[in-house]
Amino acid sequence: MNAIEIKNLVKTYRTGTKALKGVDLTVADGDFFALLGANGAGKTTIIGILTGLVTKSQGSVKIFGHSIDTDFEAAKKCIGVVPQEFNFNMFEQVQDIVVNQAGYFGIDYKIALKDSQEILKRVGLWEKRKAMARTLSGGMKRRLMIARGLIHHPRMLILDEPTAGVDVELRHGMWKYLSEINASGTTILLTTHYLEEVEQMCRKCAIIKEGEIVRLDSVRNLLRTIPQDTYRVTVKEMLSLEGVRAYNPVQIDEHTLDIEIQKREELNELILKLAQSGFVITDFHPKGNRLEKLFLEILRK
Repeated sequence: MNAIEIKNLVKTYRTGTKALKGVDLTVADGDFFALLGANGAGKTTIIGILTGLVTKSQGSVKIFGHSIDTDFEAAKKCIGVVPQEFNFNMFEQVQDIVVNQAGYFGIDYKIALKDSQEILKRVGLWEKRKAMARTLSGGMKRRLMIARGLIHHPRMLILDEPTAGVDVELRHGMWKYLSEINASGTTILLTTHYLEEVEQMCRKCAIIKEGEIVRLDSVRNLLRTIPQDTYRVTVKEMLSLEGVRAYNPVQIDEHTLDIEIQKREELNELILKLAQSGFVITDFHPKGNRLEKLFLEILRK
């Protein structure tokens, strides 16, 4: 059974704006799936329809086999939602926010209290369980949103910009935690502007543009379509670039150059050529995010 099955989904707002133009999208059970697009492309509209906040104009939507038209309550129980904006009571205690959310799904208070202990420990908020939400840092509030979304043990977690405003260290910690959740069987649908998150965690990816899915494939296959990569190379001493001229080297300063390769598999050959030309490499890394480069190219078309 698929986690999400969307067929010919259309949404036209009263203003006449057509936010979705016949979207077809399938997300497999257990997948870690990214939905990417520029602001206004239709991502939020799709999430709104999945969660019941937006009414579709046309098409069919099933969540784990439950139609949102005929069995929405069953479909809704399968979903945990982590929206982009903080939407909890800032004057409630952390644990109360999580436990009270469980009540909306008919979970007994004692069970919810016990489950909240495990979830809050996993997201690193157990020590803050008695603190008022307004006293938390931005990153802690983001983790509280995830804990609240997981309290009813949903089969799928929808994450809308989950690491927005989170520092680098905490972001990596959240990547690890979300990967563990997914490995335990929870399907994850992610929207993000940090495309390195997609490359690190997601297996499949859909890119939406002006209400239409314009690219849908595994992340691995999408990256293979990039014609070339640019690498920044730091060397102990700048020498003649003649031996690596085929890689279009660009000297940045006396210790740094950018080099292009057509395929990632050619890395060993490039490193060998640099060594044969006498270069001593002290640092070597991709310049920018590869998926981001592809994403921008698609949006420009």
